[in-house]
Amino acid sequence: MSQAIEVVVLVGSVRKKSFNRMLAQSLAELVAPSMSLRIVEISDLSYYNDELEADLPASWQRIRQEVGAADAVLFVTPEYNRSVPAVLKNAVDVLSRPYGKSVLAGKPAAVISSSPGALGGFGANHHLRQSLVGIGVNTMPTPEAYIGGIATAFDEQGKLVNASTKEFLQTFIKAFEQWVRRSKSA
Repeated sequence: MSQAIEVVVLVGSVRKKSFNRMLAQSLAELVAPSMSLRIVEISDLSYYNDELEADLPASWQRIRQEVGAADAVLFVTPEYNRSVPAVLKNAVDVLSRPYGKSVLAGKPAAVISSSPGALGGFGANHHLRQSLVGIGVNTMPTPEAYIGGIATAFDEQGKLVNASTKEFLQTFIKAFEQWVRRSKSA
């Protein structure tokens, strides 16, 4: 068997009990032993400012190191005003800078968006994909993942109970593992 794939997960909501955090934790339980998912915190990142590169904040050093060492990145995000939450866009900016030293460039990635509404964060998903393409991230094109009705997918303890959502996520995460393995062998 080939080496296990290490995936870091960037969650676009910083609430401890956010639906997207629960979604990321559920995904970590669904992966095969050939893959591991680990959430990397982004709430402590100061806003990107290239002047800070001279005296690099510890949080920037940490996240660049963690993401740089991973085999792949999974973005799990809500939609705020038809776009990506500022905290997640900031993390992408911190990780993709300084120019020519991006830890994201060429890295295999995937995007999952969710919302309580029917569209499942479609706007955020596509805005994030647009940014990722612009910085050279090898983003999985299909299956696309927009999880609508996320508020009803979990029980009171945060456990994924919606069977169709769980089935879709299993299909998605298997496809992502194949995407990462193909990307690494190319």
